Formats: sequence, C-alpha cells, structure tokens
Amino acid sequence: MAIQISSVLLQSDEGGKLPESKKISGPSTAFARCMTSNPLLSQANTIGIIGGVSVFSTLIFLEKLVWWSSRDGEECVPFVVCSDPGMSREFPFCSSYPPVNGNHSQFLSNSEIAVENLRHKREFLERSGAGCIVMPCHVSHAWLVEVSEGCSVPFLDVGDCVARELNEAKMKPLEAGSDVRIGVLASDATLVAGFYQEKLQSQGFEVVLPDKATMEHTVVPAIEALNRKDMEGARNLLRIAIQILLVRAVNCVVLASDEFHGLLPRHDPLRKKCIDPMDALARDNHKKYVQK
Repeated sequence: MAIQISSVLLQSDEGGKLPESKKISGPSTAFARCMTSNPLLSQANTIGIIGGVSVFSTLIFLEKLVWWSSRDGEECVPFVVCSDPGMSREFPFCSSYPPVNGNHSQFLSNSEIAVENLRHKREFLERSGAGCIVMPCHVSHAWLVEVSEGCSVPFLDVGDCVARELNEAKMKPLEAGSDVRIGVLASDATLVAGFYQEKLQSQGFEVVLPDKATMEHTVVPAIEALNRKDMEGARNLLRIAIQILLVRAVNCVVLASDEFHGLLPRHDPLRKKCIDPMDALARDNHKKYVQK
C-alpha cells in the first residue's frame, strides 16, 4: 500500500494536481479513483500536511508533531503529507532569502500559480481523510486565505497559534504606557507578506521588525553564513539580531524562518526569549486533535 500511495504522489503535475492523462497502470490507478469514497485514513484526528516550499521545513514540523503527539507514551497521531520538492524550482522567488532591497514583483505576480498549486494539495489531503489541514511553511502563509477558502475541515493558521500562545503567556509591557511588544525575525518574503505582523497586531500586540541596517548587517549575513556552513558565524549574527530587538523592549522574538531552526543551543539564554511558530503549530495540533 505504501508503494502504491507513493506512486500516486510522485505523479503530480507541476501544478500539484494528479494528471488525468498520465494515469499509472495497476492497483494505484484504482486507488486514485476511489479516494473520494474510500479515504486513506478514517480517524477523526488525522492531520493533513501541505509540504512547504522547503522540504526541510516540512521535516522540522513532522519531527515536532511526532514528539508532541507521542511524548506521553501514546502512539503518534495519524497524518498524511503532500510534499512537492519541485515547488522550490517552480517558485524560486519563495526559496532561500531574497535581497533586502530586491524586487518582489515576481513574488506578487506568481501568486495565482502558487495558490492553485497549494489548493490542489489541500484538496488531495481532504480526499485522503484529513480531519484538519496545516501548512508548515512561513512563505506559503502569504496565501493562507485563498488556499483555505472552501476547505471542508479546519485549516489551522500558524499566526493564530503564535498569537494564542503569546496571549496565554499574559506578558506585561516592558515600558510603561506601551503595549506588549513582539519582535519578528523572518525572511524578507515573509515580511513583505505582512502575515505575522497582521496577526499579532490584530491581537493587540505591537510588532517590532528589524530595521534596514540590522537586516543588511546581521540577518542577511547570518543566512549567508549558513549557506557557507559557517554555523558559529551564523549563530553569533543571529544572537546580535535578537539582542537588537530586545534592546527595543520586546518581550519575545518570533523566529519566523526555517534557517534559524536549531541554530541557538538548547540552553542559550536568548533561546528562552524566542518562539518558533512551528512549535506553536505542533502544540496547537496536540491540544485540539491529539488529546481528544
């Protein structure tokens, strides 16, 4: 069965849809045809996962989901993943880190293509029996509203998960007369989308973003250092970027970039001042769909 399922997934076209004209002969063809009436998984807590532009981000989330759902000795929650590594080639403007002063017209002009691709994956997961859908990719959330429209099952919003955890923390402003401030460190594409800013501001938080100098001299060089496999250099630059935001009286820093995952050691004091959105998304899944 695993081989049959994989053969169906690998035959998706560039738009993320199973092509009608290139059916696979054999048992997997019948499998693809009967998915609507006979889903892969029938458990109500099955989680459907739309893979990110980066396969790495998908693997990060799966690791977190497995850990949270099985940490009490229970079996891992059932899940179905639809991952398309070809997306990084189809949407190169979403992968890695674009220049701070780059032209984002390509990002905006390709929105329709990206939305169609992600919708096809969402529909596949719905037919597979998913009880909820998650999209563990920061950049893909720029199209969350369009992709989730008409979804027959709950579609979890990582921005809402982050805002909910920050609200539950009941933090107090560090400066009198101001709101609780939350810093956001992210790839430029995510900042342009304005996703985290909008979500957090709607919950009454004041969002603080790194200024141009910080982006040019710490954040971008940190990611460039990672690309050179200079982990220590990237780690030190990330620490500086976080400290710059903390000096601006932020209570917490949202690390909304896959590149920053695991960069800070577990016992690093600065790590306690940060929140990983993928952790928040995995925890929200655990609360809503695993503990039932």
